[in-house]
Amino acid sequence: MSSQLFDAIDYLEKEKGISKTVLIEALEAALISAYKKNFKSATNVRVDIDEKAGTMRLFSRKTVVDEIEDDQNEITVEEARKVDPNYEVDDVLEVEVTPKDFGRIAAQAAKQVVTQRVREAERGVIFSEYADREDDVMTGIVSRKDNRFIYVNLGKIEAKLAESEQIPTETYEVHDRLKVYVTKVENTNKGPQIYISRSHPGLLKRLFEMEVPEIYDGTVEIKSIAREAGDRSKISVYAADAEIDPVGSCVGQKGQRVQAIVNELKGEKIDIVEWSEDPIIYVSNALSPSKVLKVIVDEEEKATTVIVPDFQLSLAIGKRGQNARLAAKLTGWKIDIKSETEAREAGLFDDNDVIIEEKTAEEDGNRQEDDFLF
Repeated sequence: MSSQLFDAIDYLEKEKGISKTVLIEALEAALISAYKKNFKSATNVRVDIDEKAGTMRLFSRKTVVDEIEDDQNEITVEEARKVDPNYEVDDVLEVEVTPKDFGRIAAQAAKQVVTQRVREAERGVIFSEYADREDDVMTGIVSRKDNRFIYVNLGKIEAKLAESEQIPTETYEVHDRLKVYVTKVENTNKGPQIYISRSHPGLLKRLFEMEVPEIYDGTVEIKSIAREAGDRSKISVYAADAEIDPVGSCVGQKGQRVQAIVNELKGEKIDIVEWSEDPIIYVSNALSPSKVLKVIVDEEEKATTVIVPDFQLSLAIGKRGQNARLAAKLTGWKIDIKSETEAREAGLFDDNDVIIEEKTAEEDGNRQEDDFLF
């Protein structure tokens, strides 16, 4: 065997990151396959590859037995002792069977098998590189489209963006640059497959981690996200340190932080609300930007009845019920919204009720009332 082959193997290990051991094993398998195919042999054989000498040899392996049942793979102890008197039953006798012209035949057969193993090994390297990127955000470029997927080039592999994972209001063109959320990485017979999303709530979470240092370092915590991709999302945040304003941290000076996320999501509106373990406060915050007068809590049913001023009923419910629907999803509480007039008629609200106070701009520093919605 030419030393050039081993030079090629060294090159593949350095340039492709494929283990030399994997390649040598692939080569051995190819040589055994070629021998059995071209010489119509069913004998069990072993390949001995000497990298330093640049040689290969084939050895027939037969088990030493008292009585032969398989003459291809067994030899009697009497015959074995003609080779070496020390052989015993169950020992393995090896005899070199390297054909004179085997090198040429083996090289042809080995090429295809080794190429396949190299391809598999490369796939393994790619899978290992991307396997730990699941639930992460990556930037890619749209490379092509078909009826089922948008294909996004992530560098060494194309990821699949299914129609169900696309933002309904977005259109994707070849060469568009996108930030995508990796939902699944799997190794298949066709190689590594990466599935991505633009509509997953995880994308919003990761974008906030990228834009807001306080979230990245854990000072501010994202408690929950409710998203209707391309239209509107709500995100609840919390800071254990009372000196830190979690909503203000996410909004940023003059709204710069949240605006960067809105721009990335092509104008998707984002409500940022403060989380509270008190369902009255939490549900009230979640219905932002609507003003809430009273929240009645049913702990057993995990349901709330929310009373709002008459003129803000439609704002609280939202277009096609979106605001109420997102608030319920965000908080995990059922929300039934009633106007003040309706609540008074049902005896749920009267002049003695204490109206839930909203934080003012003065209490929240420079944050304006409309900073909660972008």
